[in-house]
Amino acid sequence: MPDYGHPLRFGTFVTPYNAPPLQPVLLAELSERLGYDLVTIQDHPYQPRFHDTWTLLSFIAARTERIHLAPNVANIPLRPPAVLARAAVSLDLLSGGRLDLAVGAGAFWDAIEAMGGRRLEPGESVQALGEAIDVIRNVWSMEPGGAFTDGAYYRVRGAKRGPAAAHPIPIWVGALKPRMLRLTGTKGDGWLVSLGRVDEAGLRAGNRIIDDAAAAAGREPASVVRLLNVGVRFRDGADGSLGGSMRDRVDQLLPLVLQDGFSVFIVDADDPPELERFAHEVIPTLREAVALERGTVGGS
Repeated sequence: MPDYGHPLRFGTFVTPYNAPPLQPVLLAELSERLGYDLVTIQDHPYQPRFHDTWTLLSFIAARTERIHLAPNVANIPLRPPAVLARAAVSLDLLSGGRLDLAVGAGAFWDAIEAMGGRRLEPGESVQALGEAIDVIRNVWSMEPGGAFTDGAYYRVRGAKRGPAAAHPIPIWVGALKPRMLRLTGTKGDGWLVSLGRVDEAGLRAGNRIIDDAAAAAGREPASVVRLLNVGVRFRDGADGSLGGSMRDRVDQLLPLVLQDGFSVFIVDADDPPELERFAHEVIPTLREAVALERGTVGGS
């Protein structure tokens, strides 16, 4: 697989615990101080131990100045796409163009159904997510006239479009299996996946599916950014954590950039010392190594 040449970005994956209430906010503020590019929040509206993700992202936006914000990933079965489209633009405008949108088809169907969501079979959930992406893009479009889509699960009938976002908001897709990967290649701006849910062979296979689907849809495969959630605790790596020393972690990440095309690495850790070490030791070393391999000056 190629290096798609995208600039490296680094983020944090903050657990939205609501006790103590400000814990995830403080981690987001720390992420910004440490120089991370992105802070992401998992979205499980049925989990009473967690803050509502959109409320938390909005609060974090008000407490930060530079760092980008994203759900990891937005639970589409419980977030109507036309309303989510408006919410995303509002937060993007209020934050000065710092909102990135990642979406998922849903997974915990008992909990989703308990919250009033509709239970879907795997194939249905993929189709529903594809329709949701169409709705979001249609509402975001600034073309004249109302937004219309006519899906089996989501439809809009002349909804007013706009306002324009502060920047082009990407739609990243959380995907693991072939149907979702094909959807990502056809409609997504990025593929978001977790190391540990899939091994390196699976990452390569996923990239091939996405690239083939993108090409078949007349898109450049390189237009789909590859994003990876990674753990950084000192473990053996079997659960998706990067094991060994900080140098080992760089050596583990480098081929994922140069051979597998990943350019956004999101650190799944709520431990401030781990976030600090990764920011101070891994990020600059990895940037330097990638710049050297790419033959660029001053990092990627």
